[in-house]
Amino acid sequence: MKTLKYILCLIPAVLLMTACEEGIDPVNPLDPGPDTTPPAITITSPADGQSIYELEEFATIRIRGEVRDDIELESVSLSLDGAELITYREFVDYRRLIFDYTYSRVTNGNHVLTVTGKDKSGKTATSTVNFEKDGKYRPAFSGEFFYMPFEDTFADMLSGAEATKVGTPGFTNSGKINMAYAGAANSYLTFPTKDEALGLNLLTNEFSATFWYKFTTVAPDNRAGILSITPPPAGTETSGSRNFGFRFFREGSGTSQTFKLNVGVGGSEVWADGGATASLNPTSTDWAFLAFTISSTTARVYINGQQVATANIAGIDWTGCNTLSIMSGAPNFIEWSHLTDLSLMDELRLYNKALTQQEIQNVMNAE
Repeated sequence: MKTLKYILCLIPAVLLMTACEEGIDPVNPLDPGPDTTPPAITITSPADGQSIYELEEFATIRIRGEVRDDIELESVSLSLDGAELITYREFVDYRRLIFDYTYSRVTNGNHVLTVTGKDKSGKTATSTVNFEKDGKYRPAFSGEFFYMPFEDTFADMLSGAEATKVGTPGFTNSGKINMAYAGAANSYLTFPTKDEALGLNLLTNEFSATFWYKFTTVAPDNRAGILSITPPPAGTETSGSRNFGFRFFREGSGTSQTFKLNVGVGGSEVWADGGATASLNPTSTDWAFLAFTISSTTARVYINGQQVATANIAGIDWTGCNTLSIMSGAPNFIEWSHLTDLSLMDELRLYNKALTQQEIQNVMNAE
């Protein structure tokens, strides 16, 4: 029985071999011919002349492209400013390499990326692109003219102006985006409203502010100044006149804090106070996106992209306003103890226009 079994197994193999000999031509190697051309190189990223805007010390780029040869590749090298990044010597397709390499330590300045391809016959080809990393911030949104990301600095990224620190304001690594401002007792930041040398001018016909905000504690007075541009006190007054500039602050209780905007229109003041609609629970651990806008006709307050307060105005009057205060009403708006805010702030942006609700939502959703 074993002998018969082996004979039956051999019959298909013999038939297959016979079929191969009679019906299919044998495979013969083809001569590819002489190697007449060097490799062809295409770089698709970065683009020649590209500018990479990145505030951090190092930027990351993806180096992508293709190298082809008419016969066979031997090696492909990528280098940046003359320093080798990587060399490929093994190829799935010996005539073609598609490369995609990430490099994460691009510094500020001009750079030259070089791709060199070499084939088996020793012919080489080189292709280069020039690009730059620019550490200067460009406005990301329409009308934006002031931006503080609070990434270990209290500087405005557009003018380069550094804030004046009062007390010991700090940073937290638990920001909405990376780091954030962290309030401290009797501490806040100030900027001049105008600095011709730096091109800084905060006193625009229309004005808006957006930022992320997170409570830490509302103690000790259940109220605090957040942003204000108020004239300094005059005569025997202890607080600047509310008939000029603006004041954005919060007040309430340990369970409900209302955000209010007060705008000076010259001979009087106007309130955008939404009451309970403009309130948040200070025990929340969530970040809130706060915004307010001031046009020639209307002042509005927004929380998380929704309008919560509005008031009709006849345009803002900036008379005597020379200081922007951040995270306190001090030094000029100290009425009703709207002083230091111990909360967190991140991604503060100011605009020279009254943002629409859609524009505010666009900023919120982009961050």
